[in-house]
Amino acid sequence: MGIENRVAGIREDKLLYGWQTPVTPIPAATVILVRQHQNELQVMMTRRSKQASFAPGAYVFPGGRLDAADRAMATSLSAPGADEATLETTAFAIAALRESFEELGILLARDQAGQWPGADLLAGLDRHGDDAFVRALQQHDLQPALDAVHWFTHWVTDRDLPKRFDTRFFIAHTPPGQEPVADEAEQFEPVWVNPAQAIKRHEEGSFNMVFPTIRTLRHLMNYPNAEALLDFAAQLDDTDTPARWQSSPRAGLLRGEVQRFSENEAPYGELEMVTPDGSIHHKLDWQHEPVPLLAHVTRITAPNPGRMTGPGTNAYVITDNGQHIVIDPGPNHPEHLRRIAALITGQLQAIVCTHSHPDHYPGAKPLREMLGCPEVPILGRLAGPDFNPAWVFEPDRELQDNEVLRCGSETLRILHTPGHASNHVCLLLEADGLLFSGDHILNGSTTVIDHPDGNMLAYMKSLHRLRGEPLRYILPAHGYVLGAPMAQIDGLVRHRLKREAKVLAAVRQSGPASIDELVAIAYDDVPTSLHPVAKRSLTAHLVKLAEEGIIAQDAASQSWSGG
Repeated sequence: MGIENRVAGIREDKLLYGWQTPVTPIPAATVILVRQHQNELQVMMTRRSKQASFAPGAYVFPGGRLDAADRAMATSLSAPGADEATLETTAFAIAALRESFEELGILLARDQAGQWPGADLLAGLDRHGDDAFVRALQQHDLQPALDAVHWFTHWVTDRDLPKRFDTRFFIAHTPPGQEPVADEAEQFEPVWVNPAQAIKRHEEGSFNMVFPTIRTLRHLMNYPNAEALLDFAAQLDDTDTPARWQSSPRAGLLRGEVQRFSENEAPYGELEMVTPDGSIHHKLDWQHEPVPLLAHVTRITAPNPGRMTGPGTNAYVITDNGQHIVIDPGPNHPEHLRRIAALITGQLQAIVCTHSHPDHYPGAKPLREMLGCPEVPILGRLAGPDFNPAWVFEPDRELQDNEVLRCGSETLRILHTPGHASNHVCLLLEADGLLFSGDHILNGSTTVIDHPDGNMLAYMKSLHRLRGEPLRYILPAHGYVLGAPMAQIDGLVRHRLKREAKVLAAVRQSGPASIDELVAIAYDDVPTSLHPVAKRSLTAHLVKLAEEGIIAQDAASQSWSGG
């Protein structure tokens, strides 16, 4: 495995915990057998042997390793010239069918007339031996029902575990007249259970399950019945670039316990960056003491949690060769500033404020005074004429777009990213692709575009500008580190465009209409308690649409119409 894959672009000497190569995962397949029973979606689960080397005693879906015979059968059943990806998927599907037969006696195969084998035929089959599945097919001239199984999800076991699997989960409706019978060797106590009930029993302590099973069941809860689930799964087969749920979880420490997270959960990117090999070291509890993220990057979260600040405002200290740069010192909170100051053991090169909102810049001058270095420049950009005059931020020097700051051997490039605020900048630590995003990109929420200084059109252009930068991780002013930066940016763009479409529809439906009338329609998915904040972004959307000539505002009535 190459270094770029191992550490996602972070230089190995910057990792806090080094690198230990994870165990290579074993290819495997699982089948989720489903049925509709008394108006309820049910799935087949079975208990693993308590002596099993992996997940002993846990309730799982039937499944196991992909073997050479599965690949051979895939080749024999596939059309001549089938591509490698097709052959691979077919082999995994055959493995899923084979395991369902060996472990539970469910035979997903049809005869030449297209009929499923019945209970009498199944009762006479020998399920023992590595070739039991092949013998059963040959004995009764059956063909694997590959059209009845659908590749649903893809899980790779956490990197910290001593035994790992690269497992494809398939969905299949249980053939009529077939009931599961456990092999009493690997699997025991087969049970039909509704996904929500399985989760409830697990939480009560009577139905032990591993992380991928739990998350898969939670996903299955989104489907009202077996038909809807199978229809969705079948659609994945027909999609050139299937939007399958794929996950390789990561683990960290939270409240003193190991907890695992999927890619769509807030801590995932931080765990990927700090412990790329999956080793469990990193504490995820929000605290106000310094949190080392990399050898050259430390985060200190200010004690100012709230609706607009999340767990608090993140300050970052960049350190290299005895030099330091502080990004967003935060509020003028003496204890917070003392924590930052304690990290400055060498020469402070600069204090940089990403923008002039009061949870980011007020601590700059007091920090400089605390350190006794009045010559150190406070850097940022001047606010525009529409900025709140109560928030006065005057940098010692104004940063220029694409300007480079040096900290030892590290370089931080300034990216002017107006939108949230007219003077907003991000900083790119170029060697590792770390974007210190201020409030431009947050973890867990979307930033407020506060008109008139904030501008939605400028914000969208800034997002598109960032897509052209070599980003690997995003370090926001609020929340954990974000991975998959391009996906994060694309998600924000989609979110804003979706909201914009809803705003435009509201104007067309109700115009001419006031802000108060429009927010109730365009933000009907947001609690009314947040509508005062929502009005700020709503105004920004309306102004953008007006700037593009799509709608218009009547200045006299302060109403919006057109489109």
